[in-house]
Amino acid sequence: MSEWKAICRIDDIPVLGARRVARPVGVAVAVFRNSEDQVFALLDRCPHKGGPLSQGIVFGTSVACPLHNWAIGLDDGCAKSPDEGCTPKFAVKVAEGVVHLDAKELETHAIDLAPPRAGPGAATAGKLGDETFDVQAPHGS
Repeated sequence: MSEWKAICRIDDIPVLGARRVARPVGVAVAVFRNSEDQVFALLDRCPHKGGPLSQGIVFGTSVACPLHNWAIGLDDGCAKSPDEGCTPKFAVKVAEGVVHLDAKELETHAIDLAPPRAGPGAATAGKLGDETFDVQAPHGS
């Protein structure tokens, strides 16, 4: 049985946007909200060149990587054809307007992956977003 960690309110995530969730170890998690108020969570790293997916544009159930415009599926973390590769996804649930992530996954899932490679866009990774949520204390509580 999963232990769920409250992260933020759904309204804290802009429609067609994302917020980053910092983790004690490993690459941050990007939490996305689409136009249908569906919420998804992926490692904040494109499988192509490590671009910050949290800075991409959400459309339908995909996000466009801001570095090279790869379309990444929000439901599975995989690049859309003809591109190839996947980024890890995280379990997410919304209850009474609050977004929760699986606490065990936050601590252990994909923590051994290297941070994004240096290159175009790497210097701005994490600086353009409005807010990063700390998993130690849920936002707004």
